Amino acid sequence: MKKFLLACAALVLSTAAFAQILEPVKWSTSVEQVSETEFDLVTTATIDKGWHLYSQDVPADGPLPTSFIYDDSEGNFTIVGNTTEDEGHTVQDPVFEMEIKYFENKATFKQRIEVKGDVDSVIAYVEAMACDEKQCVQIPEAELTFNIKNVATASNVAATDTHNSEVNESADETKKSESKKGLLSIFILAFLSGFAALLTPCVFPMIPMTVSFFTKQSKNKAVGIKNAIIYGICIIVIYVLLGTAVTGIFGADALNALAANPWFNIVFFVLLIVFAVSFLGAFEIMLPNSWANKVDSQADRGGLIGIFFMALALAIVSFSCTGPIVGTLLVEAASKGGTAPIVGMLGFSLAIALPFALFAAFPGWLNSLPKSGGWLNTVKVVLGFLELALAFKFLSNADYIMQWHILEREVFIAIWIAVFGALAFYLFGKIQLPHDSPLTHISVGRLSLGLIVLTFTIYMIPGLWGAPLNLISAFPPPPNYSESPYGVGYSNAGGGVAASESHEALPEGAHLMAPHNIMAFHDYETGLAYAKKVGKPVMIDFTGYTCVNCRKMENNVWVKPEILDILKNDVVLISLYVDDKKELPEELKLEYVSRPGKFMEDYGDKWSDLQASRYKANSQPFYVIMDHEENSLIEPVGYTPDIAEYKSWLNEGISKFSK
Repeated sequence: MKKFLLACAALVLSTAAFAQILEPVKWSTSVEQVSETEFDLVTTATIDKGWHLYSQDVPADGPLPTSFIYDDSEGNFTIVGNTTEDEGHTVQDPVFEMEIKYFENKATFKQRIEVKGDVDSVIAYVEAMACDEKQCVQIPEAELTFNIKNVATASNVAATDTHNSEVNESADETKKSESKKGLLSIFILAFLSGFAALLTPCVFPMIPMTVSFFTKQSKNKAVGIKNAIIYGICIIVIYVLLGTAVTGIFGADALNALAANPWFNIVFFVLLIVFAVSFLGAFEIMLPNSWANKVDSQADRGGLIGIFFMALALAIVSFSCTGPIVGTLLVEAASKGGTAPIVGMLGFSLAIALPFALFAAFPGWLNSLPKSGGWLNTVKVVLGFLELALAFKFLSNADYIMQWHILEREVFIAIWIAVFGALAFYLFGKIQLPHDSPLTHISVGRLSLGLIVLTFTIYMIPGLWGAPLNLISAFPPPPNYSESPYGVGYSNAGGGVAASESHEALPEGAHLMAPHNIMAFHDYETGLAYAKKVGKPVMIDFTGYTCVNCRKMENNVWVKPEILDILKNDVVLISLYVDDKKELPEELKLEYVSRPGKFMEDYGDKWSDLQASRYKANSQPFYVIMDHEENSLIEPVGYTPDIAEYKSWLNEGISKFSK
């Protein structure tokens, strides 16, 4: 979950104003009959003015997405496709440095099902996050009821959330709309990848051979051009069918959910590593020769069928070069979801097919093509290095989602420096790989590309010491997900932390919290016990990995020397993450105090229940200063960007602490 930082809590308000559970989103349901056995389950979210609800389609390191679970445990219905949603608004979030989609006022979600026999109702569960300019709320899991039996007479039934609030209202029928901007980016990326595939040893030599075949074997030039165009169209059809198959297998929207799945990201990582190693020359990924022979024999039939099989033969024969590129494109498209695999394959195949049609129309252009040679293998190797670098993006996603802290920011950047550094050495001729031709000198073009790669490599080096690296900000983990927010080699000496709290002498259960090396606890009981031991008041920080304003407070307010000094030396900080998905031990899976009848599953449930039951609040950030008897010393506050105001609140709470 790699960066979420918006606007998360309130100004200093009265006790009555703070002691409330916010419910900015209310859910209602309806059912639409499509056929005798098919129904659309429609969920409508009514969003309070000034708030926005996040889409289902959120990148792995973004805010908490809206998610639905339909209870099909009884086996009396099957899910058809995936939950669709309104178009919403897509914005470039400056904090997450990514495009994020959200809804305002109202959002409608649809899920089609096919029933088996008599079904009275369907139960579903929805979980989401909503934010306004001051605060964010992780909306507790709500139970939705869809009345199937009475759909003809009662089209709208109430949704019962975990706080037992019910709402009845009509749902507007909506259409699913794809994000045009996201699909355009996939198309452009795929189109450029198609041109890259053209410059590989498996495809490039085929251009003059194929064009010559059509121009020489046809009765006249017009027929040759027509056949070459049909050949190009067949190439497009073949690859688009592949994209359609991927979309059909996974569903138009399931890929969105898979993109946020850590294990799916690990599978992507392994696939891209295999593709990269193949391009670097360790082995070739090839389809069985029997496939190529069988298809090639069909190509001799002539006519449209023969041309189609010629195109299919090209796809099979060139698979060792195009396969890794196509696989990488499908992986990237899968992370976008929807029809992105189809659009991606359309862009890729269009770039492959275009030269065949153009050179058939203008055969004189063939004379301007460079001769085949070792440079074609160089293109493959460069693509291999790029795929190797991209692979670690997916491993980073999995690591960040699971909070394993294996591939933290410095490690990720170091890997990229090594990969692109090796690529620069390769381009300069200092590294030789299998299938490379003997190199007596390097061309001006290769030297220029090598200098560009070397410049990029040097650019990344300051990232090890905390530089933002804006050019690649979408790839590495966020700055707060790092070994040290100040970079490799940072020393705590003079950092403002008491000697007893240095990295070597941290108490059990404590850690130095990025990005300011504030000693903090993630466990309430452990932190409270330490506060009693050292005789300091406790400051509870109810926060979230995906809370925008929590990060804003940490990056803009806590960083100030006068605030940092207080947090490091005058209080014991306990940061409780309400979206921590780490599973609780069985003995701690207790019933919610704030939601009787529901049981906790993870640590996020435990801390959100503590905040809701004790402080009657559910927005983050939420700050509490308390004594050792767990009594609040001052009214809790939320998002407080004013430095003087926040400092005054801290000092007043600490001054009331009696040792």
